[in-house]
Amino acid sequence: MSTIYDPRRTAVLLVDPYNDFLSEGGKIWPRLEPVANEVGLLDHLGLVVASAREAGVRVVFVPHRRWEPGDYEMWGHPNPTQRAIMKRHSFARGTWGGEFHPDFQPQPGDVVVHEHWSQSGFANTDLDFQLKQHGITHVVLIGVLANTCIESTGRYAMELGYHVTLVRDATAALLPEMMHAAHELNGPTFAHAIVTTNEITTAFEGAHA
Repeated sequence: MSTIYDPRRTAVLLVDPYNDFLSEGGKIWPRLEPVANEVGLLDHLGLVVASAREAGVRVVFVPHRRWEPGDYEMWGHPNPTQRAIMKRHSFARGTWGGEFHPDFQPQPGDVVVHEHWSQSGFANTDLDFQLKQHGITHVVLIGVLANTCIESTGRYAMELGYHVTLVRDATAALLPEMMHAAHELNGPTFAHAIVTTNEITTAFEGAHA
């Protein structure tokens, strides 16, 4: 890899690591499970996060809005995902599904930013402010979903001037076609690097050494 990830200026953005997405019994897990298993999502998420912490790379949790009664109901233009959340109550606040997966809990030094209402982790949150306060210039995106929140957050990061890295096997989508679009069609239009878990963890180890 040609990119150098200075631990002092790099952050891993862990997007939406909720039980509803990542755990057996989660509301969305049955739809995500085939692709997640194919790419080894949970193992790779764990490897990237552990490698980042070992190297001194900051881990930033970028969570979706946890549903509460009344959310979106009076909105003029709720998007299709928000309308679905109104029906299935994904990531409901105060429920198991709205908690972070047990393997992905914030640790001292991590940052948990304000919840995003739609798909971009930057829109209407403090993510940009937090990154700038910590001197971050390079962001590495992992989590779910590849073609929605990961892509939207990555595009927004690029527009704000960050160096953007996507990790193709540390994310998943509901269909293989969505993964293909995220990494082969859309990702190359905004990401500065599209890598594997092995490549990014090796880069972190090299930067740490």
